[in-house]
Amino acid sequence: METLLQYINIAGTFAFAISGSLTAMKKKLDPFGILILAFVTSVGGGTIRDMLIEKRTAFWLVELEYLYVIVAGTIFAILFRKKLSYLRKTIMLFDSAGLGLFTIAGVEIALQHGFSSVSCIILGTITGSFGGVIRDIFANEVPVIFRKEIYATVTVLGGICYLLLRKMGFDFILVQLIPVLMIIVLRILAVYYKWSLPLIIVNENEDPERL
Repeated sequence: METLLQYINIAGTFAFAISGSLTAMKKKLDPFGILILAFVTSVGGGTIRDMLIEKRTAFWLVELEYLYVIVAGTIFAILFRKKLSYLRKTIMLFDSAGLGLFTIAGVEIALQHGFSSVSCIILGTITGSFGGVIRDIFANEVPVIFRKEIYATVTVLGGICYLLLRKMGFDFILVQLIPVLMIIVLRILAVYYKWSLPLIIVNENEDPERL
């Protein structure tokens, strides 16, 4: 289980590194800026999670392979930037993959520390979503989690699915795989079909797009 969880973390780190790198290139940052945005996207959510868990050191400080994966993801994105020509779609794809992988990793780590189901889902959502929040803030954009698009909602649903499958005694591979795929598919469908939560409008004459 530990080995599989590590693979999930590494895959999520690589996906988020590419997502952060593509966002940085879209903003025309220099190579150092690209690396920084890749770094905060990859480790931001997991770092906040580890800060909230007592006596747990931020994972990337003691497991240096994650730093190598971030560098590899950054170099991959730079080298194949011309192949990844449809930046918005590509960012969304890799961001969805990182979202799914890190959410489930966050839920499992929380379970291993004895937290309740609700707390596990919250920590999973933080792990999956907050790297993207930090990335968007650094890129001077409104974080996607605060926009109309469904983002954190899919991580909550994925976390619930993970806990249910685990409790029902499914094979551990399926317990990991199904919620990850569920989050990725729901996120892509939400963007494609423009699913969103209802807006809270203060003034009926106010343009919702300006809120």
